[in-house]
Amino acid sequence: MSEQTINPNAPDSQNSGSDAPGLQTSYSPASDAQVAMELEAAAFRALVAHFDQHPEVQNIDLMNLAGFCRNCLSKWYREEAEKKGITISDPDAREHIYGMPYSEWKDKYQK
Repeated sequence: MSEQTINPNAPDSQNSGSDAPGLQTSYSPASDAQVAMELEAAAFRALVAHFDQHPEVQNIDLMNLAGFCRNCLSKWYREEAEKKGITISDPDAREHIYGMPYSEWKDKYQK
């Protein structure tokens, strides 16, 4: 994947090649760990939001097709918290991923 450089101060938001001051973004995961973490967190939030928008997608279908499900995400979320010394219960981690208590989600959406 190639890096993209953008200078929003250029007339058409393309990099004009000038050294004009302004916001210039160039990103490589190896070069900026903070940006990588922010992008990964945003991607995670987008995935969770996508699951929220598609409750008709069953966990068993996710497991069969992708090898993970919402419960896996909640488990990984809890495990990462534990690595940082933060205790999150399984029900709380699931609620974070499901957007509601797991029992409520099951009653509403699980087939």
